[in-house]
Amino acid sequence: MHSFVPTNSRHFNGTAKPNLARADTSPKRIGVIVFAQMSAGDLSGPAEVFSLTKITNGRLCERCCYQVVTLGVSAEPCVTESGIIVKPQFNLQNAPELDTVIVPGGVGIHDPKVNKKITNWLDFRAHKTRRIAALGTGVYALASTGLLDQRQVVTHWRFAKDVALQFPKLRVNSDCLFVKDGPFYTCAGGTAAIDLSLALVEEDYGRQIALELAHDLVVQIKRSGGQGQYSEALQFQIQSSDRFADLPAWISSNLGQDLSVDALAERACMSRRNFTRLFKKTFDKAPAQFVADARITEARRRLLVPRNNLESIAASLGFKSADVFSKAFERQIGVRPNRYRARSRAWRTKKNSGDLHTN
Repeated sequence: MHSFVPTNSRHFNGTAKPNLARADTSPKRIGVIVFAQMSAGDLSGPAEVFSLTKITNGRLCERCCYQVVTLGVSAEPCVTESGIIVKPQFNLQNAPELDTVIVPGGVGIHDPKVNKKITNWLDFRAHKTRRIAALGTGVYALASTGLLDQRQVVTHWRFAKDVALQFPKLRVNSDCLFVKDGPFYTCAGGTAAIDLSLALVEEDYGRQIALELAHDLVVQIKRSGGQGQYSEALQFQIQSSDRFADLPAWISSNLGQDLSVDALAERACMSRRNFTRLFKKTFDKAPAQFVADARITEARRRLLVPRNNLESIAASLGFKSADVFSKAFERQIGVRPNRYRARSRAWRTKKNSGDLHTN
C-alpha cells in the first residue's frame, strides 16, 4: 500500500496559490477511468471543463492547459448508464503518465471485477500521480485502496451512510459539494463534478481563468466546495406550485434587482394581495422575508471570498449602502459582517491546523 504524508482536510474553495511556476508548458494530462455502466456526466462534465481551459502566452497565442484521455478497465468499448458508448483511448495496463486521475461514479463501480481492477491500478499508480479525484460513487473504488483512511471524503448524499458503513475509517461528509484532503479530492458527483473541475483549474491557473471558464460554460454560479448539496432554492422549488416553480431560482439569480412584493407579484402575473397570500401558503414565509433570507444567505457565502468588500457585496445584493447591509446582516445573524468574516477565517485556520476534527 502506498502512503502519503497526511495533510489536514478542508473544503476546497480554489483559493490555493495557482501552480504557474512549472517551466514545462505542455498540457497537464487528465486520465478519466471509463467502465461499463459508469455515469456519462462524470466523464463529459470534467472533460468539457478541462478541454476548454486555455491560456494566452506573450505572443497572444492560445495553448491548451490540459489533455483529457480515457482509460478503459478493458480495451473494449463500454456502455454508460445513459446508453452512450465510450471507446477508451488506453486501457489501464498501458496508461501514460498522468498529472490527475479521475474516478467516475455509476452503478458499474459496484461490479466486483471492475472495482478490483480499478482499486489495484489506483494503488499502483497513486504514488506517481499528483492528484486523484473520485466523483460520487467513484469513492467506493478509491476507498478500497486504503489511501483515504482517516481522511475526510464527500459523496452523494444517497450513498453517504453506505460508504460510512463499508469504510469506517473514512470521515464521510454527506452535505458538501467537494472536499480536498491531501492529494485526494472527492465530490458529490453530478453537477458537482463540474464545480470540482473548475476548482482544480483555479488551483492550477488562478481564479480569473476559472471564472472566465465558468462564464463560457454558462455556469450560473461558481460554487465552493463547502456549499450544501441540497440548495435552499431547490428545496423551495420542490415545495412550490406550478405558478411559483421558477420564482425561487429567479430570485436567487437576481438578488441585486428590485425584489419588492409588487415587482414579484407582477412577475407572477398576480395581484399583490393574492400573490402574498399564496406565496406565504406555499413557502411558509412572506415574500419579503424570503428575499431577505436569500440575500443574507448569499452574503454569508460572499463574505468568505477574500477579495469581496462590504460595499461591493451590499451593492450586488440590492442593499442601498454597506451600512444598511451591515444592520440587516446583524439583525439576522447576530453579528456584523466583518465580525462574521473574522470568526469564519479563525475557525477555518483552526480547522486546517488540525485543532478541529470534522466528520
